[in-house]
Amino acid sequence: MGTDSGHKVTFLPANTSISVADGSSLIKTARKMGLHINASCGGAGVCGKCRIIVEEGSVEGGNSEKISPKDFDKGYRQACTATVNGNVTVRIPEESSRQKGGLNIEFPKRHHARMHIFDIKNLKKEGIFYPPVEKLRLELPPPGSHDNRADITRLIQGLSDQHNKHRMVTGLTVMRKIRKTLREKDFTVTATLELPVNNRAKSHILNIQAGRWDHRNFGLAFDIGTTTVYGVLIDLNNGKILAKESCYNPQMSYGEDVIARIIYAEKPKGLDMMHDLVTNAMNRIIDTMLGSANTEHGTIGRDEINSVTISGNTTMTHLLLQLEPDNIRRSPYVPVSTFFPPIRAEDISLNLPHHCVALLYPSISSYVGGDIVAGVMGSGMYRTDKLTLFIDVGTNAEIVIGNREWLACAACSAGPAFEGGGITHGMRAVEGAVSDFSMNPDSLEPMNTTIGDKAPLGICGSGLLILVATLLENNVLNPSGKFNASDNPRIREGRSGMEYVIAWQNECAADHDIVINEVDIDNFIRAKAAIFAGVMTLLEQVGLQVSDLEQIILAGGFGSFIDLDSAMSVGLLPEVDPDKVLYVGNGSLMGAWMSELSNHIRKDVVEVVRKMTSFELSEVPDFKDQYVAAIFLPHTDLSLFANTGKRKDSI
Repeated sequence: MGTDSGHKVTFLPANTSISVADGSSLIKTARKMGLHINASCGGAGVCGKCRIIVEEGSVEGGNSEKISPKDFDKGYRQACTATVNGNVTVRIPEESSRQKGGLNIEFPKRHHARMHIFDIKNLKKEGIFYPPVEKLRLELPPPGSHDNRADITRLIQGLSDQHNKHRMVTGLTVMRKIRKTLREKDFTVTATLELPVNNRAKSHILNIQAGRWDHRNFGLAFDIGTTTVYGVLIDLNNGKILAKESCYNPQMSYGEDVIARIIYAEKPKGLDMMHDLVTNAMNRIIDTMLGSANTEHGTIGRDEINSVTISGNTTMTHLLLQLEPDNIRRSPYVPVSTFFPPIRAEDISLNLPHHCVALLYPSISSYVGGDIVAGVMGSGMYRTDKLTLFIDVGTNAEIVIGNREWLACAACSAGPAFEGGGITHGMRAVEGAVSDFSMNPDSLEPMNTTIGDKAPLGICGSGLLILVATLLENNVLNPSGKFNASDNPRIREGRSGMEYVIAWQNECAADHDIVINEVDIDNFIRAKAAIFAGVMTLLEQVGLQVSDLEQIILAGGFGSFIDLDSAMSVGLLPEVDPDKVLYVGNGSLMGAWMSELSNHIRKDVVEVVRKMTSFELSEVPDFKDQYVAAIFLPHTDLSLFANTGKRKDSI
């Protein structure tokens, strides 16, 4: 029970209760309890995803056009507009909760042949495997009547003589502990150094330990995604990953896109809240990894973590660092900074030792962030001669074109359709989500494949893509995204126009039929059109055509699961030879991991950012024309998709 006086609110199935004042918002009460209710719009009352069921008691409000009279009678309400007016028990249904699954799902088997896998052996083979933080053992001569150098001077001279390290600096923490530490093991010590990217810069002595500890050097790599936070624990001596962990980004409760979170951060104490949510999640991940990791020398202590490399989009990085993100969403879209100096991990509320240094990936602009820079590094496109198109597909689609000689980038807002937002029965890629789909062309009967082989609960992004492509190829949909006339019972008039029934209620985990309607398809078309238009506009800006591309790299949670045939059928991706396409999975995490292992790559990052040209698509007149032309399945210019017609004719 909480300490507030007032009405008792009980949430099921968590079976947790709290007392709140009369008129309290139901969704804010859930947030206060640490319970997640889907709210794509951040609680503005327009997405309809925050459906809850009032099982006992009553609430004020909570009705909307998103809830049918039938569901209202069953107790369904929208949590964001419902307020407490008495003791009440509410249930958070599966489709409104943050279900398990989807965080560590393996690549589809059909993509295995096209996966780009980072191999630590390559770093070692190229001679660039040297982490940004290293530990060096020293056997120092003790002071005497002919050698009364200061302790710090003795340490710095030892690093120079025994390890050829020069231009050393240290801080007050090391100064305070060095006298005792040197003498504890007869002047045998281990120094922890942060190595600079620039060889002319000074190295920092971060820590000093008595005895021999150079065999134990550990680091962390994090990807702070808008939806998910991923972490890995790494042995910096050999490059091995010792543990992995992930969780949903708890900021989602305040909005599923970065704009909603920026708006919340502008409120009093909002920025602190956004910071606390993500750092608490990172600390939980760190705790879990330390608890599960074992080495040949035993468990890993928290004080043995010496560095953490972090990548994230520009907004996520600002919220982590408590930098005001206000102007990221306002023209001319100016972030506080795009480069970030090394900082102490404890200064950003990470539960790590005082000497642990945090290294953050730089951004390019407000909407091309460090996660994309990390993806470019992790995929290796910045080192290849091949003309490459890199796409990270999500709510914001980030696009990079180039090779080792030059790079150009842009971002376009695709909207939340690929994450399940704006789709009547859309959901994230968790258990029960329809992820693959096929149909009998004569009877139009579906065959659904769900994540975890569970009863259908909704449709995730990869399933939505294949579903629309299949309906189009079987002439159930016309190129405008409208259903062709049919007397098949699966095609019917619904609350949002014509719809196709993917699964009947008695086949579902939900208490309703699962459908896709013309409004959903229109939202999908707009999302895919934005991405395709972004690609075509950026190609045009650098004087290239699709035929010039030698390689396409797909990254990101949704990007890793894109079915190529479907993506080309609907006009999401340019029509190219599938052999040109590679999948990299979480490129952001891969880039952070690589940088945690190679100071050489950290140096490359600086050079890559400086030579990358950013285009603001909203200010390019041709982008709107490209977008309008792409609001069609697959496109108004069918010459761009010659093979799509052939596939339809063969069905």
